[in-house]
Amino acid sequence: MLPKMARVLKVAAASAAGLFLRLRTPVSTVRTSASLSSHPGAGPVWNLGRLNHVAIAVPDLETARAFYKNVLGAEVGEPVPLPEHGVSVVFVNLGNTKMELLHPLGSDSPIAGFLKKNKAGGMHHVCIEVDNINVAVMDLKEKKIRILSEEAKIGAHGKPVIFLHPGDCGGVLVELEQA
Repeated sequence: MLPKMARVLKVAAASAAGLFLRLRTPVSTVRTSASLSSHPGAGPVWNLGRLNHVAIAVPDLETARAFYKNVLGAEVGEPVPLPEHGVSVVFVNLGNTKMELLHPLGSDSPIAGFLKKNKAGGMHHVCIEVDNINVAVMDLKEKKIRILSEEAKIGAHGKPVIFLHPGDCGGVLVELEQA
C-alpha cells in the first residue's frame, strides 16, 4: 500500500510542478521612476505604472499614525478627511512608495464595513498608477473586469482614481490612479 501511495504522490508532485512552470511568467526587474513601464496585458494605448501605495484599514487612526511615526520613525502626514470616499486618510512616506492608513468617516463608510469583519484592521487595497485612466477603464471593461463605480473620482492625491472588483483581480481590491 505504501509504495502505491508514494507513486501517486510523486505523480501528483510532478504534475503540480509542470503546471507551475507553465503558469509562471517572467517579471521585469528594471524599474524607472521617471516613466511608466509598459505591461504586456495592459493595452496598446495605456500603461500600468508603479505601485503608488498600499492601503491599511485601521480601527484607531491616531494609534496607527503614532506607531509608524514614533516607533518605526517614518515620515507621517496629518489626517485628511475625504467625505466623498467616506474615509479619513494618513499617508506614511516610505521613500519608494507610501502606505495609506484608512479610517471610517461616517457610519456608511466602506471602511466601517471592512473593520466590522476585521476588528484589528488589515490590508484593504493596493493602488497602481496608470498613464491614462479613462482609456484603461474602457479597455478593462472590454476585458470584462468589473469596475466598482461608473466613473473615476478624485482621490486623496487630487488625481482621478477607480477601483477594480477583487473577484476579478485575484482577491485583491485594486485602485488605479492617474499618474
